[in-house]
Amino acid sequence: QLQLVESGGGLVQPGGSLRLSCAASGFTLEYYAIGWFRQAPGKEREGVSCISSSDGSTYYADSVKGRFTISRDNANNTVYLQMNNLKPEDTAVFYCAAAPHRLFPYLIATKMREVAFGSWGQGTQVTVSS
Repeated sequence: QLQLVESGGGLVQPGGSLRLSCAASGFTLEYYAIGWFRQAPGKEREGVSCISSSDGSTYYADSVKGRFTISRDNANNTVYLQMNNLKPEDTAVFYCAAAPHRLFPYLIATKMREVAFGSWGQGTQVTVSS
């Protein structure tokens, strides 16, 4: 059974940092593009960042460019999201999801259209507050 598990969320002050992890089980994450999404209270879920399976190409939403960095460790079957200079508006539940690697160009063109992602984690809460 394909499973993704997020971890690393928590409460952080504005300007602080967190690193989220997305660990895969039941499949080899190396063959999938992996995306991070977030859903703030009362808002729709939005794509934040994704990384290809092959050459490590990445995509970032404008709202997180320069502050978030996505990376993958295929040996440990894990993808990370390093989040720096966090702002209160980053408060949300963060999810990771997997898409077939061949769809990466489509994910970029559509800003991470959710229908392309077939497996989702349960989410981890990130709260940015003083």
